[in-house]
Amino acid sequence: MNGILPLWKEKGMTSHDCVFKLRKILGTKKVGHTGTLDPSVEGVLPICIGQATKVAEYVTDSGKEYVAVVSIGTATETEDADGEVVASDLSAKQISRSQIEEALTQLTGEIIQIPPMYSAVKVNGRKLYEYARKGIEVERPERKVMIHDIELLDPVQSYEGTEVQFRIRVACGKGTYIRTLAVQIGELLGYPAHMASLVRTASGTYRQADCRTLDQVRELQEAGDITTILRPLEDALTDFPSVEISEGLYDKVMNGQVLPEHPSLQSDESVLFTTDGRAIAVYKRHPSKPGLMKPEKMFPLNM
Repeated sequence: MNGILPLWKEKGMTSHDCVFKLRKILGTKKVGHTGTLDPSVEGVLPICIGQATKVAEYVTDSGKEYVAVVSIGTATETEDADGEVVASDLSAKQISRSQIEEALTQLTGEIIQIPPMYSAVKVNGRKLYEYARKGIEVERPERKVMIHDIELLDPVQSYEGTEVQFRIRVACGKGTYIRTLAVQIGELLGYPAHMASLVRTASGTYRQADCRTLDQVRELQEAGDITTILRPLEDALTDFPSVEISEGLYDKVMNGQVLPEHPSLQSDESVLFTTDGRAIAVYKRHPSKPGLMKPEKMFPLNM
């Protein structure tokens, strides 16, 4: 069994829980997810099975889309609704749509984020949440992330109350923390804030309409129809320039030989070699031999 299974992760489960359950449902150990979703978050979680586990990193690095509820008035230690409140401003508020949209505009494009203490980012070999659970505060590294687009979804012109909530849609690159983004929106508006809820609506090319729940996957497996929802691993390689391999290069690529750079290889890209539309190898620029490229991933055709 090989392919990518677009899973709809339900609330209350970790991404690892989903992998564990799918290994039992599908009867295979070669199962891996493509980016952690917190237990309180539901949404699109592509699962790589068999040989497709080789392309998991490409799906993980692809763009994501979320719908989040931002809550203005309180901040929490985890930056989401699960944490203890650490700051609050429950004064009467009146925030206009234009004020929120201006804040969203300022946070569009390449921005700087500091990962939350309750996150899996490692500092000195330990995950930040391990420090946080022991009450140890450590310096967190800044990171650049890309916010492609943010849209205010609610058709409201003015938001009023001691605690104000609104929905946003975010299209972003890898490594973005939406809960940190919620805090940053609050900072620009002048109030403490946190992320009240989050749904991942897309991961790479996969959207909610493509997904099945664990129960639906179990039913399809029992009916012998599981292959009807598996997507080919080539789905994860659409960002790379694709080259149908010539007869003269076939054996060299299949043997993983170092080759002269292909004209389609760009400065920061890899190139995908195919035969009859099937992926056989991803090559990248050689790190120490100018003008040459080397295999990054190989995909046996008999898989």
